[in-house]
Parts: sequence; structure tokens; C-alpha cells
Amino acid sequence: MRPYKVLLFIACVMACLAALCLVLPHRIALGEKEVRWPTLAEVMGSEPVLFDTLELVDTLALAEVLSLPDTIVPEKSAEQLKPIVPKVAVDSTTDTRQFLPSFYAALRESGERKVRVMHYGDSQIEEDRMTMQIREQLQKQYGGHGVGLMPLLQTIPTRTTRQELRMNGRLIGPSQAQKGPKRYLVYGFKRDQRADGRYGAMGQVAWMNDSLVSGSEDLIAMCKPQSASAHYDEWRIFADTSIRYTTSGDTVHLMGRGAVYGLSQESRTGVIVDNIPMRGCLGMVFTKMDSAQLSDFYRSENVRLIILQFGGNAIPSNEKPETIRGFVQGYRDQIHFLHKCAPDADILFIGPSDMMRMVDGEWQTYPMVPYMDRLLRKMAMEEEIAYFSLYQYMGGAGSMLRWQEAGLAGSDGVHFYRSGARKAGNAVANWLLGPMTNYQLPITNYQ
Repeated sequence: MRPYKVLLFIACVMACLAALCLVLPHRIALGEKEVRWPTLAEVMGSEPVLFDTLELVDTLALAEVLSLPDTIVPEKSAEQLKPIVPKVAVDSTTDTRQFLPSFYAALRESGERKVRVMHYGDSQIEEDRMTMQIREQLQKQYGGHGVGLMPLLQTIPTRTTRQELRMNGRLIGPSQAQKGPKRYLVYGFKRDQRADGRYGAMGQVAWMNDSLVSGSEDLIAMCKPQSASAHYDEWRIFADTSIRYTTSGDTVHLMGRGAVYGLSQESRTGVIVDNIPMRGCLGMVFTKMDSAQLSDFYRSENVRLIILQFGGNAIPSNEKPETIRGFVQGYRDQIHFLHKCAPDADILFIGPSDMMRMVDGEWQTYPMVPYMDRLLRKMAMEEEIAYFSLYQYMGGAGSMLRWQEAGLAGSDGVHFYRSGARKAGNAVANWLLGPMTNYQLPITNYQ
């Protein structure tokens, strides 16, 4: 066969394969899993990927890892981005703070007994953002001090505490987590998860064991408050097995082998507010955690309010109303689980902020944001939990652009700047502490 015929044959085969790639679906759903075929780049450099549809990568994390431009989501035309969004009937006038009786009753006794508030969320609350404003206002009115829970190794620096970890005299920085004690997280990569579900109340645990990391049986953690308001009365160390520790000033020295679920700097009375960010997490992880361990913690620590701030990571990659309904049902399941683990605690759900993408050269709100916001409020009413609409507080559809113009939000159309997080955190705190008669949230911009 002549060479040009061979080349012609190869070209025809490649053209057919390219056509098939355009026609065949890129991924197949298998229950809660989703399998997709690798791209050419993946074939050349990595293995096929198995995705957990309930654990998506956060958009901010993607931007940092891949060095993407500000506009993270590819532009699409208005026609391509016009899903049919069903209308949802929901009571928008009821003050859902009526579903926080246990929390408010505990605040009245905070001078006698410590009251714990746990704020779980995605990357919007990293660096102690939003949480620190809620903490400051609660402690100012009801007493207490200290920043509360923190992991043994804080991989994301916070604005309230400077943390260092030394292993046999060697400094382990935030970006060197792999050189320190082995960490397990209930969110994120499957390889970092535990089969027994024992992650502690923070959803992560550091394992001190020199068979895994040489010298990890001897650690010194220094956690220095960054402001006078962050001072504390005592260290609390939550650990299993043979862990021993001594404390001196801002330093704790841990020895032995076992699991360290967290450190805490806190007062003996008043309000303690924990900041627990889970980057890239959708909030569907609590049912993966050991219920007995959680129950023991919530009861012994007098946890009276659990704040859940999730939903934003579900928006960019999902444009079907039925998918969003599935996520909201998933949150309902998490709430049922947490109610069983913490029967004395009330729950507050903070919905996602306005989120925008570029459409035909203009920023537009993702159509699923108002839909999810409305479904979440409806779910909260049915489950008798409190709900704060961050989307409505910002001003509804298109408000992210106004926050950007005011220097309150980033150019990705998703995340707040620190100033915006401070404004949003103060809004939540004011709402929690304000008189019921002053309740007013705008109800415009709903479908």
C-alpha cells in the first residue's frame, strides 16, 4: 500500500474518533457516582477520574490551583443558559428565629455555663471570615472569649490566630501538611478519609504515629491570638488513646500516639464560637461521621447552635432544577442527622450569596441561585430551623456586581473580600441578636 493511502486511512480514523467524542456523552451517572471519559490531556498525563457528585471542587480552589483568569466559568450564550425554573410557594414573612428557643435560652445562662456555637461552612468562611463577627457580637453581649476550636495543623491561616507546629524541632508550615502527622478529612479526596467515621466535631483528625511519619509522637503547637479580644482562659485538647500534653502560655506540647481531633482556646463561661471551614464541600458530609462521637461532643460541650453555610458549590456545575432539589433534600437529611446527634441544639442554615457568571459579555446571576434560596427557606420552615438568606440580604439578582463595584466582593463573581465577609457576618449577628419586631428581609427577586 502506498504511503499516502496509509496516511489518508489514519486521518479518516482520527476524524471518526473526533466525531464520536462530540456525539457520545462525556460522563455517565452511576447512583451517587459519576464516571467520565478522560480528556486527551488526561490520557497523556493521568488516570481516568471518578467523581463524587456531592463533593465538588470549590471555584476559588480551582482558580488558585490552575491559575485561571477572573472569569472562571466559560462564556455561554443567553439561549444556552436559559433553564426553565419552576415557581416555589414559600412563606417569606415568618421570622424563622422563632426556631432558636434552645439557643436563646442558653444565652440567658451564659454567665453560669459555657454556650458553644459551631459554624460549619465552605470557603466563604475561611480565615475565620463571617464567624469572627458573629463571635465578637455574641461575646460582647453575653460574655466569653477565645477563638474556640482549631485543627492541630491549620493549613489555611486565619485572621484571629497565628499557628505554628513543630515536629522534633522542625517547623511544619501550612503548605507542608504532608510532612506532619497524617490528616484525615471527611470532605475532599477519598484517600484522606477514614472508614470508621471518627473525625471529631471538626470533620478532620491528625494521627500522631511515628510508623506513619517519623517523629510525629512529639509535637509542639503554638497558637498565638492576633488580637486582645482573642485572649482565653484555658487550652482544651480533644484527643484519643495515649496522647499526653502540657501547656505553657500559647504553646501546647503533645506526646504519644493517637488521634488529635482539635485544640481549643476558650473561656470557662460565656459564648464560644468555632469556625470550621470545609473548602470545596457541599455540606453533605455529616452523615459520614460517627454519630456517637458527635453526640458525646455536642452534649459535653453544651453546643446550642449549629450554623450550616453551604450551597454555593452546587451552583456553577448544576443547571437543572431537579438537581438542585436533590441537593436540598440532601441538606434535609443532614439536618435530621444533626438533630439526632444534638437534640439540645438549634440549627441555622445560611443560604448561598448571589453568584454571577459572564453571559454574552455581561455578568448575570446564575438562574439556580434564587431557586435554591427559595427551596432552602421552604425546607427550613418545614424542618423548623432558622434560615438567613444571604442572597436576599445582598439585594437579590445582580447584587454581586454591586458588591464588586463597592469593593466588597472578588472578580470571580462568587467570593467576598474580607470587607464583604465582615459586612455579611455583622448582618447575620445583628439578625441573631436583634428584636423580633424589627425582622425585615426583602422578598423581591424571587421566581
